[in-house]
Amino acid sequence: MGWLFMSRHAMGGHETPKAYLDAQFTYARDRLDGGSDGLRILDSALVGLTTYYAAAQVTRDGKGGEVFAVVCLIRWNPRNRNGEHFGYKDIDETMGPSEDDCPERILRLLTSSDNEYALQWRRRCLANLRLRARKLTEGMRIRLAAPL
Repeated sequence: MGWLFMSRHAMGGHETPKAYLDAQFTYARDRLDGGSDGLRILDSALVGLTTYYAAAQVTRDGKGGEVFAVVCLIRWNPRNRNGEHFGYKDIDETMGPSEDDCPERILRLLTSSDNEYALQWRRRCLANLRLRARKLTEGMRIRLAAPL
């Protein structure tokens, strides 16, 4: 999978990468038997303007099912002179993304999975959340894993 780049004007009126991606990943398609299949974004976050995380729910005939994580690498440069203002590369948790700063509120929405890549990714995200939750106070001594 590669990157998709576009001008700001090609974003369909969406002002931010998050708004654009929320709209792109939310859809419903009619089936020949009269039903529909789709995807609905339950919650999403843009972390550091470089990574988009979303909890996406699979829908069938309007009813919600499995919820999985979508991860997009983001390039946002609204002043780009070449007209490539926004770019993204979308993957999901089963592809074992390297980005592991997913907010806890999104991780809580995900349904269980038996995919090993997804489980490893979720564990890394939770470990990072635990590390960031540690509070440092003035005068506190910290020990690094390796000398600087």
